[in-house]
Amino acid sequence: MSKRKIVIAITGASGSIYAKVLLKKLLVLKTQITEVGIVMSNNAKDVWRAELGDESYQDVPFKFYDKGDFFAPFASGSARYDTMIVCPCSMGTLSRIAHGISSDLTTRAADVMLKERRRLILVTRETPLSIIHIQNMKLVTEAGGIICPASPSFYSLPKTLEDVAETVVDRILSLAGFEFKHYQWGENA
Repeated sequence: MSKRKIVIAITGASGSIYAKVLLKKLLVLKTQITEVGIVMSNNAKDVWRAELGDESYQDVPFKFYDKGDFFAPFASGSARYDTMIVCPCSMGTLSRIAHGISSDLTTRAADVMLKERRRLILVTRETPLSIIHIQNMKLVTEAGGIICPASPSFYSLPKTLEDVAETVVDRILSLAGFEFKHYQWGENA
């Protein structure tokens, strides 16, 4: 298996726990990764502090890029990042991606993933959905992106909030093509 170059974007939608568990799991999967670039909005930092009560994202040993840094390697297809995960993905970010509005590094990187036919996974976190949200999800899907709503499963009988979040993150990592041991229906039942 070839090693991966991954972009993680964290937006200001509720659901910082998903991003936290995702970053933790990527550290465990580091043998399958050559590079991880992270772009985090200011709103995402505020939401992280409000929901998780800390700034532990600063402890992650991956490289962070400013949301306005269009010189980040994944702002171009030539850097060959193969997967981008937006977790959590706000409806505003979804809308800008769906309509090709590359107004910051997150939306530019997503645009690159779509134009290069590489893997783009948007972990949407909103309820209820308006018809505008649904149409934007349809546009991204038709362009080759994957919409993976942050909808936890309970088959594995999660015990903690992180266990619940892990059910979503395991699905994200599976969609991203990582090989790892996790709960799978029928195998663990």
